[in-house]
Amino acid sequence: MQSPWKILTVAPLFLLLSLQSSASPAYDDSSRPRDSNGHTCVGCVLVVSVIEQLAQVHNSTVQASMERLCSYLPEKLLLKTTCYLVIDKFGSDIIKLLSADMNADVVCHTLEFCKQNTGQPLCHLYPLPKETWKFTLEKARQIVQKSPILKYSRSGSDICSLPVLAKICQKIKLAIEQSVPFKDVDSDKYSVFPTLRGYHWRGRDCNDSNESVYPGRRPDNWDVHQDSNCNGIWGIDPKDGIPYEKKFCEGSQPRGIILLGDSPGAHFHISPEWITASQMSLNSFINLPTALTDELDWPQLSGVTGFLDSTVGIKEKSIYLRLWKRNHCNHRDYQNISRNGASSRNLKKFIESLSRNKMLDYPAIVIYAMIGNDVCNGKSDPVPAMTTPEKLYSNVMQTLKHLNSHLPDGSHVILYGLPDGTFLWDNLHNRYHPLGQLNKDVTYEHLYSFLNCLQVSPCHGWMSSNKTLRTLTSERAEQLSNTLKKIATSEKFTNFDLFYMDFAFHEIIQEWQKRGGQSWQLIEPVDGFHPNEVALLLFADRFWEKVQLQWPQILGKENPFNPQIKQVFGDQGGH
Repeated sequence: MQSPWKILTVAPLFLLLSLQSSASPAYDDSSRPRDSNGHTCVGCVLVVSVIEQLAQVHNSTVQASMERLCSYLPEKLLLKTTCYLVIDKFGSDIIKLLSADMNADVVCHTLEFCKQNTGQPLCHLYPLPKETWKFTLEKARQIVQKSPILKYSRSGSDICSLPVLAKICQKIKLAIEQSVPFKDVDSDKYSVFPTLRGYHWRGRDCNDSNESVYPGRRPDNWDVHQDSNCNGIWGIDPKDGIPYEKKFCEGSQPRGIILLGDSPGAHFHISPEWITASQMSLNSFINLPTALTDELDWPQLSGVTGFLDSTVGIKEKSIYLRLWKRNHCNHRDYQNISRNGASSRNLKKFIESLSRNKMLDYPAIVIYAMIGNDVCNGKSDPVPAMTTPEKLYSNVMQTLKHLNSHLPDGSHVILYGLPDGTFLWDNLHNRYHPLGQLNKDVTYEHLYSFLNCLQVSPCHGWMSSNKTLRTLTSERAEQLSNTLKKIATSEKFTNFDLFYMDFAFHEIIQEWQKRGGQSWQLIEPVDGFHPNEVALLLFADRFWEKVQLQWPQILGKENPFNPQIKQVFGDQGGH
């Protein structure tokens, strides 16, 4: 998916910062101007669509629907204020164009948020007008020909160009790019702040003024005087004078869980309520500021490091919560080192954010799950840009050598294979996208085509009507999985054991179908690409079952003192 920094700085122009990224490409080593124009076009079309549909649902004017949308947005992050500013700037022309029965594609081309470059195809989400496109666009331009907004400079849309915000923006940008907490007083890579790479991503710091206090470390003097590893267990039992940490945790084999992943691992999610006019209300956007400051990811609900109860009503828990349930001494020892758009190619740019000290910390279970972006990109010809097996081998070996130099002895690393993403097209292409449900006019096939045309698709290879291309993408994914399997079976490291696990999405589908569900329900509805919360938790369940059966030593012992820990320390300070 799109670079999170671009989301935070460009999308406010379109009222709903999140919507622009619903169809944006993965973060990569470089960004092209065409990509930037594509993101802008997608953001405009989505927001104008919502405005038009709100007017339809509430049988109101376009002006009223725009004001309704703004009224739904929270004040945080200046979302409501930005919305009213956009109405003031563009509202009159949007009203004129929609009142003349121009659809969102025409509106956004007329206002030049979408552009058809010379020699490039016309990119549109909705069916083309009955009259020719050239005629319709010229007619629309005549409607707004005297508008002052067409002279508005799109280059000034970056809110961080304002001097008062430049410094804070730079600091946030750096934190996101380096995948470390924005607010971290003692610079130990742990935070007391939830978002901006805070404790939604890694265990909450319990003393942000002391860099030697953080989750996952071995206790300092059995934590007689303070909780040095933030697991909520410290002090001395007055009955026998034995430190609680020593009594409850010594020999229990504590360990942390660390994920090196991409957007599925971070749990990228855009709420359908944000773009579905018939479901939109004052409550729809309550979580939008949190989502934006977490890069539209929800790691606190992810399948590997999630620590909150599921929002989807299934009993399965994340891998971290299972490790905690197995041994309460593992409390808060999780790190989600995932990024939207991460791949074996760019992991080296942020792997330094991983926090583990070979001498001071407990061992860790590290899951390497770059499951998409080595084969996924938005280019018009995506195959040449895919990672080759030889390059993947080199990239992964570089990562493993880095881990071997940082992980404590006794750690474990599991390499996850890549999926066969043909299920996306097979299960979604003829279904209606949330934007198309009201008028039955936009299917996922239309969405995929629109994104591919703009070259901003998260995965042109699989989100394509071209069966040959989908097959080629799956074949490359299988080759890369075989490379990972080869590494796991042939390479040895001093500080960790190495394992391989298939990304068996078909097993998850079968399990969901046994429960009466349908396979399309496992995919994020807005982007039509990512596994959703249900799928991620089912993966966690499958992971746990396989590890227990094949490699139980990875999980450590079940701590017999868990009941006593709960009796003395309750929720251990929470998360």
